[in-house]
Amino acid sequence: MTDTMTRIASGLERAFASGGFAAPSVEDLRDAAGVSLRTLYKYTPSRVEMVRAALENRHRRYLARVFDDLPPAPEAALDEILTRIGGWMETEASHGCLFHAAVAADPGNADLRALLERHKTEVAARAAAATGLAGRETHLLLLFEGLTQTWPLRGAAAMAAAGALAKTLTADAPA
Repeated sequence: MTDTMTRIASGLERAFASGGFAAPSVEDLRDAAGVSLRTLYKYTPSRVEMVRAALENRHRRYLARVFDDLPPAPEAALDEILTRIGGWMETEASHGCLFHAAVAADPGNADLRALLERHKTEVAARAAAATGLAGRETHLLLLFEGLTQTWPLRGAAAMAAAGALAKTLTADAPA
């Protein structure tokens, strides 16, 4: 990805995260991307492409923040993943998951649904690999999605509950 495309995608991600997918005008998106309208359309020729670029940027940033340099011990890795998701929610996504919001804004868009599926599948697979919970990807995804959706309502209490549920998941895991 070029520096220009990275700058555009980052700006679009910020704009959609703060203003939703319907509200920002093209001018708002141009300003958020920090480029001319011509450059914005050169790299992202439609609003759907703008949303896709924003979500791809979000996907890369989320995976790096949550999964880079985890502790090697599986239980410690799961605790760290939950802590990082809580930190992400606090600083990046206080309204919930941007991928789910994109699909909710355009429910008939198969490409957005596929991006959501790819993102969640990769999150679950990486978590299972890091925590030694292969075969429990759906359990992990349910735990993370519960935390993500409950965070806007309960904040730190959601983190505490996710941590308690994680302990039951690891205690139940086959040796």
